Amino acid sequence: MTNDLFALLKKAGRKAATQRGAPRHEVKEEGWRGLAERLGKKGSGEKGLDLMGLWADQGRVLMALFQPETGQFGLASIKVVDGAFPSVGALHPPAIRPERMIRDLFGYDPVGLEDQRNWIDHSTWHQSMPLSPQPAAPSQPAPYPFLASRGEGLHQIPVGPVHAGIIEPGHFRFTCAGETVVRLEERLGYVHKGIEKLAQGKTPLEAAPICARISGDSTVAFSLAFSRAVEEALDLDIPQRAHWLRALMGELERLANHFGDIGAICNDAAFAFIHAHFGILREDVLQAAQTCFGHRLMMDRVIPGGTACDLDSGGRAVLLALLDGLEERLPALIELYDSTPSIQDRTRTSGRLDPGLAHAFAAGGFVGRASGRSFDARAAFAYPPFDRIALEPACAENGDVDARVWVRIREAEQSMILIRRILADMPDGECRIDLPAPGNRVREGIALVEGFRGDVLVWVRLDRKGRIARLHPRDPSVFQWPLLEDVIRGNIVADFPLCNKSFNCSYSGHDL
Repeated sequence: MTNDLFALLKKAGRKAATQRGAPRHEVKEEGWRGLAERLGKKGSGEKGLDLMGLWADQGRVLMALFQPETGQFGLASIKVVDGAFPSVGALHPPAIRPERMIRDLFGYDPVGLEDQRNWIDHSTWHQSMPLSPQPAAPSQPAPYPFLASRGEGLHQIPVGPVHAGIIEPGHFRFTCAGETVVRLEERLGYVHKGIEKLAQGKTPLEAAPICARISGDSTVAFSLAFSRAVEEALDLDIPQRAHWLRALMGELERLANHFGDIGAICNDAAFAFIHAHFGILREDVLQAAQTCFGHRLMMDRVIPGGTACDLDSGGRAVLLALLDGLEERLPALIELYDSTPSIQDRTRTSGRLDPGLAHAFAAGGFVGRASGRSFDARAAFAYPPFDRIALEPACAENGDVDARVWVRIREAEQSMILIRRILADMPDGECRIDLPAPGNRVREGIALVEGFRGDVLVWVRLDRKGRIARLHPRDPSVFQWPLLEDVIRGNIVADFPLCNKSFNCSYSGHDL
């Protein structure tokens, strides 16, 4: 059908032979704009497209697209002409921040983009445009021009970038009428580490530890996405046991983070008792991971070619005992959360995300699913072993803090079921194979997997020697952070920690 994504890409331009994992088509300006105009058009009579990523490579800009109605996933790329390319953000607001990041890192100008402010470049780097073939001298520091709000009696409250407690830096500028938030504007980029530059010139196995440290709470998810992207680029089939071990680690990571989040949300609503007990559940998961895989976060355990370690019979017994304990204690905590009026008064109706915005921004994970967007990469793409395990995404409709808590609860329950299934059905055999020789040709690969926050995307380009020529990882927070600005409007300032924790966006994963 002409409205299908693959047909649109084919019509728009030539297919790239170097790309694997999803088709990529090299398009002209007309085709690029045509695809951009379809972004976020849910219920428009035409099959709309979701923006899954937007980034630059040398001399071109790439856009990752997903079509919910058909399940098709593909890429479009356009050449940069005279240092510029047609702005997607001018037509589709979720693309604004990725385009500002492209300009900061490469110097490419998104023609038509109204917002000309820097995004992650705070004029503290030793050079500007660090990913450009010709980086420039550092830009001169200047005050960041926050957007203006006008009205009688308005005042501003600046928060951060340094926060109380152990938390990454980010700045929040509140404009308020009394205690009511009229506008929130974020400024991020304080944790930029140069991930994409650090990976250049590395072999896949050398770059894997870098990807594993993009966002520590999602180390399995990023390692999995990177490994699958490399394996797609190399056309490599890994052992089946490795797929199941990877899924097992992914579900353990999901459990630990959901338990931590539920407790922290309750703590921000002054219910420390639940916070303490969910902290114990999280600690139990982390200790089991340490026993089974040698690392509490399972960092560096998922690598290109498979996994760096296996699970023995003793580890299997540890995980089954873990599940028994969780299943015994979790229901009482859920009942306590649901039956305590003081916490329900704080979480219900607070920080509501409109379903239309969730779909327009292709919000992943519990942020999107709590507002009715049912996307889950495990189900949508059925990568192994989820091609053999049926999975129904846990969803809600209210879109408030309470809904995001309940999606986490249902996903935690689902993860415990999945872990039992994985342990029962995991095949025997090897868990790792060596990477093949590069074959003296350029290769590209892309993968999209489901982390605890939502869909994690990684795209790689390998040079003729098999080294990383370009790496682009995309955390789900990229499309979630802007939505936090919307959900706090009309709430009181004191509810911001609650709304913020219910999103739990990653600073490090966003800033790269």
